[in-house]
Amino acid sequence: MQMTVSSREFNHDVGRIKKASNEGPVFITDRGKPSHVLLSIDEYRKLTALNHKISELLSIPAGEYFDFEIPSLTDLARAAVFD
Repeated sequence: MQMTVSSREFNHDVGRIKKASNEGPVFITDRGKPSHVLLSIDEYRKLTALNHKISELLSIPAGEYFDFEIPSLTDLARAAVFD
């Protein structure tokens, strides 16, 4: 469950809003527009754990090999026909 509070409300009742962030994100607004989001540390860690470097995702651990076949090209470019 998400919650939205004004920055004034946040400043007046930080404890309640921190507890609310355990149930879902709390959006804090300034002059009616969202400016910050308060998350529990567990939710934050879940979000940041998904961030991997592309080099890590594409790397192959040493000693691990796999078969990889490059498909042959069957749809070659043809000259344009102007009739």
